[in-house]
Amino acid sequence: MSALLGRQAIHALKALLELAGDPGRWRSVNDLAAAQHLPAPMLEQLLLQLRRAALLEARRGRLGGYRLARPAGAIPLADVLAALGLGLGSEAAGAGRELVGGAADRVAALMEQRLRAALERELARCTLAELLYDLRSVSAELSDEGGLLLG
Repeated sequence: MSALLGRQAIHALKALLELAGDPGRWRSVNDLAAAQHLPAPMLEQLLLQLRRAALLEARRGRLGGYRLARPAGAIPLADVLAALGLGLGSEAAGAGRELVGGAADRVAALMEQRLRAALERELARCTLAELLYDLRSVSAELSDEGGLLLG
């Protein structure tokens, strides 16, 4: 589990990747939870947040559930984190604080700001489709056939 992203972000991404693998199919919370070995009550709360952010569509009924609201290539990871309230907001992350202290403290603070900005750029650039490609590549590599996914 990634300490950088946190448990909620990882669980949400796992569910989103499950949905991205078959984008037209409606999936129930229990189905997604079982497929990714996640607790259903917690996953339901995450999916509701993603629906409120217009990343997911929801439909009630026996054939209902959740599906992506737009193509996986149009869902940047920054939007997922923001929907969960896990974005790298400048105030929460300390990017707006004054540079105080000695020269070494100021250099360390500037480096932290540069790293945060680079992470924000990468999260805005990387989409769910890219993670899905990575998932399929790793799955093929780990399969018994030791397959390689090209293209």
